Amino acid sequence: MRNIISLALALSLSPAAALSQSGTPAQRQQQQQSVAPSPTPTPTPQVDDDDVVRITSNLVQFDAVVLDKKGQQVTDLRPEDFEVLVDGKQQTITNFSYVSTGMPTTGGARAGAPPADKTLPPAPSAPLKAEQVRRTIALVVDDLGTSFESMHFVRSALRKFVDEQMQPGDLVAIMRTSAGVGALQQFTSDKRMLYAAIERVRWYPRGRAGVAAFAALEGDSPSVTRDPTMGAGGDDNSMGRASPADEIDEFREEIFSVGTLGALNYIVRGLKDLPGRKSVVLFSDGFQIFRSDGTSGRVMEVLRRLVDLANRASVVVYTMDARGLPTLGLTAADSTAGMTPMQISQALMSRSSTFFNSKTGLNYLAQETGGFFIHNNNDLSGGLRKVLDDQRGYYLIGFRPDESIFDPARTRVRFNHLEVKVKRPGLKVRTRGGFYGFTEEEAVPVRRTRREQILAALTSPFIRGEVPVRLTSLFTSDADPEATAKSRKPAYMSQVSTMMHIDVNDFKFTEEPDGWRKMVMDVVAVTFGDNGVVVDSLNRTETVRVRGEMYDFLRRNGLVYVVKVPVKKPGAYQLRVAVRDAETEKVGSASQFIEVPDLKKDRLALSGIVMMGTSPAGAQGQQQAPQQQGAAAEGPSGGADPLSGPAVRRMRGGIPIEYYFDIYNAKLDRATGKPQLQTQTRLFRDGKPVFTGSVNAYDPGSQTDMRRLHAGSRLQLGKDFPAGEYVLQVIVTDTLAKGKHRMATQWIDFELVK
Repeated sequence: MRNIISLALALSLSPAAALSQSGTPAQRQQQQQSVAPSPTPTPTPQVDDDDVVRITSNLVQFDAVVLDKKGQQVTDLRPEDFEVLVDGKQQTITNFSYVSTGMPTTGGARAGAPPADKTLPPAPSAPLKAEQVRRTIALVVDDLGTSFESMHFVRSALRKFVDEQMQPGDLVAIMRTSAGVGALQQFTSDKRMLYAAIERVRWYPRGRAGVAAFAALEGDSPSVTRDPTMGAGGDDNSMGRASPADEIDEFREEIFSVGTLGALNYIVRGLKDLPGRKSVVLFSDGFQIFRSDGTSGRVMEVLRRLVDLANRASVVVYTMDARGLPTLGLTAADSTAGMTPMQISQALMSRSSTFFNSKTGLNYLAQETGGFFIHNNNDLSGGLRKVLDDQRGYYLIGFRPDESIFDPARTRVRFNHLEVKVKRPGLKVRTRGGFYGFTEEEAVPVRRTRREQILAALTSPFIRGEVPVRLTSLFTSDADPEATAKSRKPAYMSQVSTMMHIDVNDFKFTEEPDGWRKMVMDVVAVTFGDNGVVVDSLNRTETVRVRGEMYDFLRRNGLVYVVKVPVKKPGAYQLRVAVRDAETEKVGSASQFIEVPDLKKDRLALSGIVMMGTSPAGAQGQQQAPQQQGAAAEGPSGGADPLSGPAVRRMRGGIPIEYYFDIYNAKLDRATGKPQLQTQTRLFRDGKPVFTGSVNAYDPGSQTDMRRLHAGSRLQLGKDFPAGEYVLQVIVTDTLAKGKHRMATQWIDFELVK
């Protein structure tokens, strides 16, 4: 597979325009398929809800949802039906509208019908464009503060959401508060990636939550749970004083609560520039705002900063108590041996008090950001359904602030409390709780140093676009010569090969003698494991010097940078890259999720797919396509568009498309020593099938390594195929294998242009 990738890179760009390795072609099987076009799907209508919340010196704009007594949204109100107050002072409404997201009610129905042929794997999700996104939803599991018991129900609710409630136009991420910068999931519409993220949502033993929602009573053990305001036996002399152990537990609780809020801060910052109706759903066993002595401490300050950030980023936060409706009385897990009736009563009072106080943080966060708190309900899936139904529409209200809100003479910025009332009887309004008295311009930090600029791009969980960067990460498993020599039998090494296409059109080139031009770019790449730990990293400054036609070629077609990371363990990984122009200080970033299978389990698996367009003149028996305007005369792929290479995959109609992949762990027939595999290709546009190829028997030919088989094919798209985003899916079936592991699938996206 390494040779296939090297060949693809060599065909996609000339040596001066690609930083990659060279190699010889790998043996491959080729089959030719001709594809006819299908009717173009109807595009999804666009909803423009940018700048839902805007806080400037001449406009404060926010969103509000109004419900009737039955909990149904009211959509026919006018500006005169509302009253807006800031710190008790009435404001004059200057901007007003109702925005509908066009999302249907969930109603518990499945989003999308199952495939007609149940023997086929699920269809790959079509990548969403910005204008197709209706809702952007971050499902955040607070594993720092969720018990082992609650985590089971959270995982079930997440699976049901992906199975039944997720709608076309939803951009979703599943994140964990313990993962920090290495939060596994990027925002995606690909259910395969979301299922992988759910599998990695687990109880965090070092967090603030135990195995159960409440610690069990242990009788006369020193760890008996007691109310910190009461003595061991109710002694009046101990009233109001917490024990040292209680103070330590309280400090630990506060630290982990701040950690939860810090992770949410990071996620909300990334959400700011994403499209659609933006929301965060937090699953947690709760956290307390106030200490036992009544003070708020660090938690309240961090919480208010998060609320202000969410309001400025137009993010609504919904919170969900993952404990549901717990039992606060004695249970079978409790032991009251050696305890007096008063001690038992105090312990149960402490349990009830802890349960009540732990809900204050979740309730405050939801109310202050325009969401709601779901609690005392064991149906977490039903809670998610309520969240989705709440996002069907909202009022957009704005007013002109007076000078007191942004008074520069104040030594400390004040939190302005926002209150909205509806004059029509029987209605309830829900909106944001307030904002700090500084403008959006003042809130944006200035990144000055190289490190600050790259770190800001790298730690964002989402793509930044000052420098357009596209990633294509492929799992491969190649022969390991050193391990083979030591063990004296074939050994393999898994690795992730990433092709990074960088658009350098806006890079600044400096002129040098003899017509040379030079650019300098910083490239940083970090690979995270599913636990958020850095697996590998790269930090380089590259200098590129070109002249003449190669300079024009590079401007037009960009540059491909190849990163190869050895992977010692199977699992889910995320690669994040940041690219910076040293002259203009423009920065771009991107991230991609990739799952490395465990080949030692001897299950059928496929590598990533390498795809590229080929020259029509080089495809024997193929219909000739017209010459592309502006293609490089000495193009390395015989006249084909360099952007049709494996890093970009932007194809023109009528050209043949080649794709290659490897097949691992195929079962072998005992009589012939050969595999019995079948391959099939499917093509999708906007999530809908447009072509299903025939099932073909796979012939390994003269290959000798049956553990890793090379395969490939050629796809001929007709000139009349409509332009757009496509997904190619490859399905391999092992007829000698049994059970659910007899089929493996892989897919890759590409773009068809006119």
